[in-house]
Amino acid sequence: MGVKQVFADTVSLALPPRCPGCGAVVRGDHNFCAACWDSLDLLGAPWCATCCTPFEVDRGPDAQCGACLANPPAHAGARAAVAYGPVAKTVALRLKYGGRLAFATTAARLLARHMPSDATLLVPVPLHRWRLWSRGYNQAALIADALSAASGIAHDPMLLRRTKRTPALRGMNPRQRRDAVRAAFAVERRIEEGHVVLVDDVYTSGATADACTRALLKAGAGKVTILCWARVVGETSD
Repeated sequence: MGVKQVFADTVSLALPPRCPGCGAVVRGDHNFCAACWDSLDLLGAPWCATCCTPFEVDRGPDAQCGACLANPPAHAGARAAVAYGPVAKTVALRLKYGGRLAFATTAARLLARHMPSDATLLVPVPLHRWRLWSRGYNQAALIADALSAASGIAHDPMLLRRTKRTPALRGMNPRQRRDAVRAAFAVERRIEEGHVVLVDDVYTSGATADACTRALLKAGAGKVTILCWARVVGETSD
């Protein structure tokens, strides 16, 4: 047994891996305990062919939700690892505000299965520079970096820039959310990559993702797909 393994075993005994959801001791890093794992609602097909909103029953590969039939989004789908719920919320908040940076890898591990096969570039939803300076990091960029390390797809955390401070969207109706983020994002260079993956932590109403998508498409992206840790399903008020 090498020195590194002895050291790793010693650290594991002193600081055992803990569940990202509740803090219980678990068998390995980034693993959830049985109770938290059972409470997670893993998302996937069947879902809307346009926006990836989950369906309760399979309506066929080309079926669309009512919202997309009425007003399709600019992006090519918002794929999330899990539905937003108590455990997913805890992970998101601990990553975003609690400094639990390793939770970005936790999120990326469950999100990697939704990576588009033809993805060419990973771009995180940016924070405004004042918020970035106060927090010290962008949680979306950390998730994108972990996805890049796992997939080998390039990650450019500086490509998309938030040009103005936007208010918290909680409590706003859909139109107010769209107005709040309109013209709030700019792209630093012309994009030659075909399929850009926009990475975020939580997808709520889609207003921010749509504004980012429009900026990326205007800069030359052929298609933009959203990847996020958790998605609010059935409501947009949180």
